[in-house]
Amino acid sequence: MAVLETTDLTIRFGGLTAVSKFNISLEEGELVGLIGPNGAGKTTAFNMLTGVYQPSEGAITFCDAALCSAVKALQPFQITRRGIARTFQNIRLFKELSVLDNVKIAYHQNVKYGLLSAFLHTARYQAEEVEIEEKALELLKIFALDTKKAEKAKNLPYGEQRRLEVARALATNPKLLLLDEPAAGMNPQETQQLMDLINFIRKQFSLTILLIEHDMALVMGVCERIYVLDYGKVIAHGTPAEIRRNPKVIEAYLGEESASA
Repeated sequence: MAVLETTDLTIRFGGLTAVSKFNISLEEGELVGLIGPNGAGKTTAFNMLTGVYQPSEGAITFCDAALCSAVKALQPFQITRRGIARTFQNIRLFKELSVLDNVKIAYHQNVKYGLLSAFLHTARYQAEEVEIEEKALELLKIFALDTKKAEKAKNLPYGEQRRLEVARALATNPKLLLLDEPAAGMNPQETQQLMDLINFIRKQFSLTILLIEHDMALVMGVCERIYVLDYGKVIAHGTPAEIRRNPKVIEAYLGEESASA
């Protein structure tokens, strides 16, 4: 069953076509990569999938329901509630808040109590807040961040900030997780740990994952299929082995040395 499917997804900024006829399909439980040179349109595609940008043409279907088109687009918070979460190329945490509060905020999108209950601290409010904190602590434990729950997010080392951002995304209870260059700025040891983490959360949370990444060792090591963008167009699609051998990909992105590695 296709969790996500796009049909001729296109976006223009003035006279510039940033992404043209972007067609992608993700089956339930898959881990798929999206690669390409800088400026190829990868993050722009993510922004359309998550409602940051409305496409000029085409449509997005998520779990057999229309999500976004040139006629009508849902807001990012509505898309998140339907089950799509993402991380960003540049980490976006609430840096002055604690590690715990960063995760609790994500859980709050699904609270059942209203503003009045929160103001009066009713029994319903208190019960839900206890439940949210327990869930947040369980999630932080999975990411080995529970011992730092009281620290401000900005004080975490870079790699832990990355993990916290992923944990916060998972707190929205997604079906589909979009990871935008999660290994950016990481050393080889941290990248290997990230590979292990991605494989773990995919199984633990029954996720479908779409991954943008420049680290080819990570992409080739975890992804089952890969789409390649160049100048806003998909120039190749296939397994990691097929992508390595594809002449168009070698010319546009990988280079001879990377392809033979």
